[in-house]
Amino acid sequence: MKVAVIRKEHFNAAHRLHNQHLPEKINAELYGKCNSPNYHGHNYVLEIKVIGEIDAETGYVMDMKLLKDLIWDKALYKFDHKNLNLDTEEFKSLIPTAENIAIVIYDLLRPHIDAKHGLFIKLQETDKNIVEYPAY
Repeated sequence: MKVAVIRKEHFNAAHRLHNQHLPEKINAELYGKCNSPNYHGHNYVLEIKVIGEIDAETGYVMDMKLLKDLIWDKALYKFDHKNLNLDTEEFKSLIPTAENIAIVIYDLLRPHIDAKHGLFIKLQETDKNIVEYPAY
């Protein structure tokens, strides 16, 4: 029997949605106020879901303290209270949309979570904008 465990975390970050290969006018039309050259920020809500069998010895699918530490050590310490465009390697050449942020977090965590477990990311950028990865 598979069980899902979910860890919720919060982080704050600034970003600018801007494609350097497009003219300024197109960027402004495409991204609107999210294209502000002075950046803007979000209070992100992140949910990490790990799915797997319960270990008979521990009673856990995954130790939630270990999951919390992985989330912070491998991902959120890089992004929390940072300008994603300027302060992180991950977004130097990748537009920091919520979609891309979710995928990057997944890629940072996946190698550290047993392959027998499913891993899903849910990133809430605003009350109305939520991304899930992978989407099945």
